Amino acid sequence: MNVYSDLLHSALKYFKDTKVHICNLLIITGDFNIQDSLWDSSFLHHSFISYNLIIITDSFNLELSLPTNQVLTRYSNTVGEANLVIDLMFLCNGSSELNNHLIHLEWCLSSDHTPLTILIPIIKENINITKFFIAKNSEKETAFIDDIITFIKNLDISNLSDDKSLEDIINSFTFHIEYT
Repeated sequence: MNVYSDLLHSALKYFKDTKVHICNLLIITGDFNIQDSLWDSSFLHHSFISYNLIIITDSFNLELSLPTNQVLTRYSNTVGEANLVIDLMFLCNGSSELNNHLIHLEWCLSSDHTPLTILIPIIKENINITKFFIAKNSEKETAFIDDIITFIKNLDISNLSDDKSLEDIINSFTFHIEYT
């Protein structure tokens, strides 16, 4: 996920105030507009805003990645304005495959921000699949369809009050189909 959080920290406020459910998130990266001694040793202070960021990323099971080359990520074009580390990357907690990212000063071009990159290994994996089929217009197909229709008619949907109860019914239906 790529995040831009403006100087008012709108993105962080959104994540903090909204229940966001994203499963299997591997990376959050972006311009967080937060100076902090946690990621910039030249900055002497710790911010409560960065504390909120750490809590939010921790809720996604992500941790702050330290780049292999610790350099600034934003270079100001304005005289007297400081160069900063405000572009960050958070990676899957405890992952040995995703551990450090790079900051590419040479790719800056016309932007005042330096690009951050990480290599994500993709492992070729063979997944054995077994397909079952029923011959079209066969007695077995008719019996299967009748069984599914009967199962659906007998589903107890009187207590569909939340996502969990819907998920339970879906799982029950899936289990029935797989073992019919």
